[in-house]
Amino acid sequence: MKITEAMLLNDILDMDPEISEVLLFHGLYCQGCPGARNESLKEAAEGHGIDLQKLISDLNDYLSGRNL
Repeated sequence: MKITEAMLLNDILDMDPEISEVLLFHGLYCQGCPGARNESLKEAAEGHGIDLQKLISDLNDYLSGRNL
């Protein structure tokens, strides 16, 4: 499954327990955040000034087993 900008942060975190490392790398401290339940990846990236396309690319690369 590919990660998209519309996915909720909690759904992304549920995909793989270690994916939070990619989010942390980009400055998103989503694990345990109450906003992660109803905030999309796009909303989080925009709210924190993060390059959404780079974040999505890195998350999908992680899921496919490639290095960042």
